[in-house]
Amino acid sequence: MTADISPASAPGTLSLRERKKLKTRAALVDTALVLFTERGFDRVTLDELCEAVEVSKRTFFRNFAGKEQVASAPLEALWNGLRDDVEHLSFGRAPVLEVLQEALLVALARMDDGGPWVTRVRRSRELAERTPSIAAYGLQYCEVTSAAIEATLQRRLGLDPADPRPRLALDLVVASFHVALRAWTAKPGAPTHAALTAELRSVFAVLPGALTFSMA
Repeated sequence: MTADISPASAPGTLSLRERKKLKTRAALVDTALVLFTERGFDRVTLDELCEAVEVSKRTFFRNFAGKEQVASAPLEALWNGLRDDVEHLSFGRAPVLEVLQEALLVALARMDDGGPWVTRVRRSRELAERTPSIAAYGLQYCEVTSAAIEATLQRRLGLDPADPRPRLALDLVVASFHVALRAWTAKPGAPTHAALTAELRSVFAVLPGALTFSMA
């Protein structure tokens, strides 16, 4: 189960039913993040969350596997987008690392909705830092999604499944994003999409030097 609340998932061509589903998902995420932040993750029951959004638990579980996933949904939307994009990337003779870096920047650009997404990301990140179950869920999600992207890369590039290079390239991109996210989250003031993008580009720029630097 994935929880797509990304801006790109809501074009005008969607049916009324699909738009209602996206609206419900967004309401669940926004309400959950506010309640978890104000009262603490463990002190908000699923019943209370559903009551606040005026949906049934059945509706909740059609959208999310549990409280940890609804709290992690903002960044899942980004990584789900990258996972799907890898199926259609053009590699040519460019280094796979550079192709993946650009693909992540493209996926991140799709998240720019004028404010709500970055607010959700900031709240989700802060909750994960102080809630072990959310952090553990995030690690599991990251591993599952990374494995799926790795398998797609191996298949599309015609590589042996034991070839470690696609996963190493992907892990560098993932690590770069988390470094950028940590720096972005630590900055005071209202979060912006432009600032997160700038942080990511800065980290990508120093990545080659990080692979070779020494204290000599």
